[in-house]
Amino acid sequence: MLRSNEITAAVTQAAKDAGFDLSGIAPVDASPELEYFPQWIAEGRAGEMKYLEGRDEQGRLKRASLAHVAPWARSVVVCAINYNAAQPYSTEVADQAAQGRGWISRYAWSGQDYHDSVLQRLRRVESSVRNAAGANDVVTRCYVDTGPIVERVVAKYAGIGWIGKNTCLINQKLGSWLFLGVILSSLELAAGLPAPDRCGTCTRCIDACPTDALVAPHQLDSNKCIAYLTIEKRGSIAEDFRSEMGRHIFGCDICQDVCPWNRKAPATDAKEFQPRPELVNPALDWLAEISAEEFRATFRGSPLNRTKRTGLRRNAVIAMGNSGDEKFILLLERMKSDDDDAISESATWALDKLRRGVKSA
Repeated sequence: MLRSNEITAAVTQAAKDAGFDLSGIAPVDASPELEYFPQWIAEGRAGEMKYLEGRDEQGRLKRASLAHVAPWARSVVVCAINYNAAQPYSTEVADQAAQGRGWISRYAWSGQDYHDSVLQRLRRVESSVRNAAGANDVVTRCYVDTGPIVERVVAKYAGIGWIGKNTCLINQKLGSWLFLGVILSSLELAAGLPAPDRCGTCTRCIDACPTDALVAPHQLDSNKCIAYLTIEKRGSIAEDFRSEMGRHIFGCDICQDVCPWNRKAPATDAKEFQPRPELVNPALDWLAEISAEEFRATFRGSPLNRTKRTGLRRNAVIAMGNSGDEKFILLLERMKSDDDDAISESATWALDKLRRGVKSA
């Protein structure tokens, strides 16, 4: 059986062979960042994301302590892969091509579920860990956004990057366009060192957030976050946030777009993360009127399934109201009678905003 440092070296090579751009080992010890998590939940900052509130038999929040959830675990293998695409940022001045069109978050441009792709790669690394250990009693568990783990925290302690003021993990060379996968292991592997925080005095992410969701450095109120509102929020969206949503219809990249560390971030060459042209600046009227059949055919296996057809249509309607384009007036008139209350109510709001804009022009 190989020694701990030899297994760690084998893991690094396996991650590289599997197509990951970065990898590291984190300890299972309690992290200071997680001490704030119970308070964050208690303050209602998670919004309607009840899955974040999962508790163990003793009533403790699972994500607040990995040692309680997996007492057998001795180390965490963390792998990261770049998904950045060589396409415009959402914060760039809208050109003619973007008029009347919406914005889908960068991570969903490929139309494929990254969970499956990352997990397949992670399984290869897991097999290498077990083979390198040469022991039949080794226990491992793989997770890609599905386990009771705050991935960015363990990634920090694995040396992958630091946690920025926008709460995203940032790597000095690759920026923050990263998918993370973790492997819990019963092996006590040699851990890396946390990456130094290189945000300095920069507050561009905080200053750029249209809804003030970043209430303080490293503190996010999901209830105000455009990504949360367009993906996780069900039913109607509070009017206070609609205008600030702009043309976002699925997710939001603003706090990452303005980050200096992303300006020179390389584009990925992974085939499964290459963007589908129709998902970059998609037509708002197409998404607002998309049928159930076309939604299923277009977004089968896509992250956009998360918001469901009704959420996507609702978001497109709000974006039309923010577009200032009167060509949408007739469509919104029809959508005022939509069977879905959230869509019909949003259409009424959007129509009113468009008409007020036309009158004042």
